[in-house]
Amino acid sequence: MSQRTVEINIIDRKLKVACPIGQESALLIAAAELTLRLTKANKSKSIASPEQAILMTALNLTNELLVTKQKLKAEQLDYKKKIALLQSTIEQAIAPTSKKQA
Repeated sequence: MSQRTVEINIIDRKLKVACPIGQESALLIAAAELTLRLTKANKSKSIASPEQAILMTALNLTNELLVTKQKLKAEQLDYKKKIALLQSTIEQAIAPTSKKQA
């Protein structure tokens, strides 16, 4: 996949990063979200240094990612169960029934 260099801005620091063509807007949105989170972390009274703000932001993002993955797995399992139930219902509906005696 071809790449191009995109300039992003994170907390007033300009960085040039390689980005797959077509993913530039996603990268810019991610950079904006990271800047927002780092800005909030830097305003926190409990965070003493920029490095600590970066670490806390990374931990929070990682936690959100893991929670989202767990939710996705649970949803996928739920969908698989629903699909199996639907498949079973359809199979029962189209299965030949025993001939009724009159």
